Amino acid sequence: MITKKKTEAYALGQHISMSAHKARRVIDQIRGRSYEETLMILELMPYRACYSIFKLVYSAAANASYTLDSDETNLIISKAEVNEGTAVKKLKPRARGRSFPIKRPTCHITIAVKDISLDEYEDEFMMRINESVYNKNREGFWGRIWGKK
Repeated sequence: MITKKKTEAYALGQHISMSAHKARRVIDQIRGRSYEETLMILELMPYRACYSIFKLVYSAAANASYTLDSDETNLIISKAEVNEGTAVKKLKPRARGRSFPIKRPTCHITIAVKDISLDEYEDEFMMRINESVYNKNREGFWGRIWGKK
């Protein structure tokens, strides 16, 4: 039987006050790149969206190191998406007692990182073989000598 192992970790940022178009401009540059390369790109890009995305990438890597016990050098950005959130609506006072509506767009950003050193599927047969080899090696030389009579 083949079982699927977890090889991805993600970070989700909701209600970030910026336009989804402006965030997508940055996200398109980092999708599919390695973790270390992504951090360098985000530090050097001159956009305001880079700071929020930098924090999310850093958080996703911390989640991966905690849940998957993976090293940050093996991480790649497997999924990066930006969705539109709700618009914050305000009223700005204008001349002669009128008001003018102001809409501040928000967005939701999802960053998923994947560990490329882990296999996605694990075969039960291979797990049994690995267990038997482990138990045989665990006995060692003296275990085999003293175990036989």
